[in-house]
Amino acid sequence: MKITDVIAHQLVVKVDEPFTSARGQYYKTKGACVVEIVTDSGLVVWGDCYGPAAVSRSIIESVYKPALIGLDPFDVEPIWEMLYNKIKDYGLSGMTISAISGVDIALWDIIGKALGQPVHKLIGGSFRKKVQAYATGFYFKNFDRMNDEAVEEALGYQAQGFKAIKMKIGLGNHRKDISRVEAVRKAVGDDMEIMVDANHSFTVPQAITIGRELERLGVSWFEEPVSPEDLDGYVEVSQALDMAVAGGENEFTKYGFRRILAARAMDIVQPDVCAAGGITECKKIAALAQASAIACVPHAWGTAIGLAATIHYLASLPETPMCLFPISPLLEYEQTFNPFRDQLAKEPITHKDGYVDVCERPGLGVDVDRAILDKYRVK
Repeated sequence: MKITDVIAHQLVVKVDEPFTSARGQYYKTKGACVVEIVTDSGLVVWGDCYGPAAVSRSIIESVYKPALIGLDPFDVEPIWEMLYNKIKDYGLSGMTISAISGVDIALWDIIGKALGQPVHKLIGGSFRKKVQAYATGFYFKNFDRMNDEAVEEALGYQAQGFKAIKMKIGLGNHRKDISRVEAVRKAVGDDMEIMVDANHSFTVPQAITIGRELERLGVSWFEEPVSPEDLDGYVEVSQALDMAVAGGENEFTKYGFRRILAARAMDIVQPDVCAAGGITECKKIAALAQASAIACVPHAWGTAIGLAATIHYLASLPETPMCLFPISPLLEYEQTFNPFRDQLAKEPITHKDGYVDVCERPGLGVDVDRAILDKYRVK
């Protein structure tokens, strides 16, 4: 089998209600870069790249596509190393790796479809038949109703059966942040697991101060408290707090995560299969994390293709640590407006009472609706 074509589809949609995180960058549109690979056997498969879609599309079309044509898609590791070495002189992280990720995910989709096996069977097998999802949302929209909106959103997720949620914080005033989390905790009760994500908006002293307040509210983990460049700051925050500190969605490849794990800068690492190097590289990152006795709970944000890839990856991860009643790694189930997640697959990925079944169909198990692809594609 040989690769005959590689197509990077750039998608864009206008967001119906703009929202922002602590970074202050309003989402007025959403984009995606979907990778389509065609083989001489007639197989057509799919991948997903995290980040600015136009950049991934450019990298794939100008650098990766010419190198991929004619190759055997089963040579996943040689292809990964070849693509990585093509861009090594120009940047060892960022968008070049996100673009590799989309290609790598598509290669695993090829192998699975060719062999009639789901991807999780090909990357070591499945530790679980379903994964627990947590609802990600709670972005800032109406600053006059911040607490009320957060409570309404939390109660909505609770009514859907979610047992865990992740809130955005980082308002520049820790009293406002704590008031918002406190309001949600009071509304949903103690049985709902709450995580918070600051999108790296705090200094180290600020993160420690608010972290101690979050501990009082029973928050499970504090995600991206400080800037991803500040590894020493992560170490300080992690050592100062009893609660788990999470991060890594802005890190790439086993080389980047090796530095995090060696410093024990985080209690939970969060590689994104659509960004950190694809399924191939994220399996290695998870192995490094397991060897360091640090939990691996992937970040997920993107299309149905990326969500499916994350579920297969999650299914293949062991509990860390293994015990009689283990806590399995959670699936990030983003809840903002996203037709690429909800409409792109002919059979959408759904949850039941906060759990998502691990797909047993060949490959990723995603059959893309070309009408939706055409509707949102940038020509």
